[in-house]
Amino acid sequence: MSEKLQVGILGATGMVGQRFITLLENHPWFEIKTLAASPRSAGKTYEEAVGGRWKMDTPMPDVVKNMVVKNVNEVEEVASSVDFVFSAVDMSKDEIKKIEEDYAKTETPVVSNNSAHRWTPDVPMVVPEINPEHFEVIESQRKRLGTTRGFVAVKPNCSIQSYAPVLTAWKEFEPYEVVATTYQAISGAGKTFKDWPEMEGNIIPFIGGEEEKSEQEPLRLWGHIENGEIVKAETPVITTQCIRVPVLNGHTAAVFVKFKKKPTKEQLIEKLRSFSGLPQELNLPSAPKHMIQYLEDDNRPQVTLDVDYEKGMGVSIGRLREDTVYDYKFVGLSHNTLRGAAGGAVLCAETLKAKGYITKK
Repeated sequence: MSEKLQVGILGATGMVGQRFITLLENHPWFEIKTLAASPRSAGKTYEEAVGGRWKMDTPMPDVVKNMVVKNVNEVEEVASSVDFVFSAVDMSKDEIKKIEEDYAKTETPVVSNNSAHRWTPDVPMVVPEINPEHFEVIESQRKRLGTTRGFVAVKPNCSIQSYAPVLTAWKEFEPYEVVATTYQAISGAGKTFKDWPEMEGNIIPFIGGEEEKSEQEPLRLWGHIENGEIVKAETPVITTQCIRVPVLNGHTAAVFVKFKKKPTKEQLIEKLRSFSGLPQELNLPSAPKHMIQYLEDDNRPQVTLDVDYEKGMGVSIGRLREDTVYDYKFVGLSHNTLRGAAGGAVLCAETLKAKGYITKK
């Protein structure tokens, strides 16, 4: 029996599920044991189930090609062989909430990429460099679910990764008003240009539900635990616009900030460059050595040059300057399917293992 934790991937055939597979292929702590997807994929080998829909740049790993895909709805069967699961299922919000809690009730921890549980009061929504202490709410969640080992934990929306860590680094200067416009890659919709040719040379000024997530989810990250629930922060006030652009990977944000305490540009840059958190302290396998890089050139960050910074787990910031209406403005860039999706969930799982929440069954 391997010493590595045995992992299941729920929704393994979709784009985020595929990204999980590539990230876990040679992971030092985790080993893919079970792949689960919709009933139409169940019973097929993974290679047959995916068919021509493999969307990653790297080839499908040999280790998963001949794995027989299980039916994600057969919860006991899927959970019986694994220590925990990653969830990237494509279902309605209510269905996702139910199935993730059903897995948790089999005493199988669930680390989810989905949005369904992000506002469940006793479910931690975590960027490990920002709010790992929110994992403490798991104790209350287990009481509600009647579990000793099982729970659900989630990561936040991909769109906030290019500015929420920045505002966290600057919290001592008390940012109180933020305007952010995000320019979001098509892989955030689970698409490539082959699937979505009408996006070539095009911009769509609407992404359903995205603006509310982009405005509200950072406040939950900065919130606190009270009576076994996460209470969101009240400030800063954030307003956003979210735009789909013809880029494959990488969400860019143009951000304006007002501060109660007026910092210098040098102070702000120093805070970005020195920013780190628990994953860096623990030297977790997926943690970037430096989460935020500040780029001096006026024409950076650029998707083609900077999206893969720290293997896609870092954030690139540039064009920090004083503004005529707000105090400062800057441009941020993050990789939406790595830091923003599967990579962020893997880092959450590593943090949960390091803190003793995920163990061998």
